[in-house]
Amino acid sequence: MAHSAEVTGIGMGVGPDGANVPAVILSAREEYLPIFVTADQAQSIRLALSGEPFERPLTHDLLVDMVTEFGGAIDSVRIDDLADGTFYGKIDAERYDDGEPERFVFDARPSDAIALAVRVECPITVSDEIMDAAGRSPDEVDIGEIEGDRPVSSDDPFSEEYDE
Repeated sequence: MAHSAEVTGIGMGVGPDGANVPAVILSAREEYLPIFVTADQAQSIRLALSGEPFERPLTHDLLVDMVTEFGGAIDSVRIDDLADGTFYGKIDAERYDDGEPERFVFDARPSDAIALAVRVECPITVSDEIMDAAGRSPDEVDIGEIEGDRPVSSDDPFSEEYDE
């Protein structure tokens, strides 16, 4: 079963080398799902969530503009697989050809899918299998406050490492 998810914020976890790593935090099923991302991806998602304009289009903004210009639309994104600690996502899109919808599914890194979803305000879904494997109760995840350009590091980082 798929559950509707929302981006709750950007937190910090500890990567394999012990360094702080940003994580996008999704909420679904009254649980949190932390997904480690790069600093650039975290910044792109953060900017889209805040609505801050950027002087030049970022990659995700450019992709949305291109899809739209070519008559397409991003309908939804989903996080639907987890293998060897790596999340996998899909982007569901469509375009109309002679009034008939043509549907497409694109394989994507979850961070890219989420960055697009927050820009076009489309649904994000997460499967039960993903939440069962990597979901955390709210008391296990400390979502940092946003200060300036970066999140505040959590004193209680995530106990397991999952990345995209």
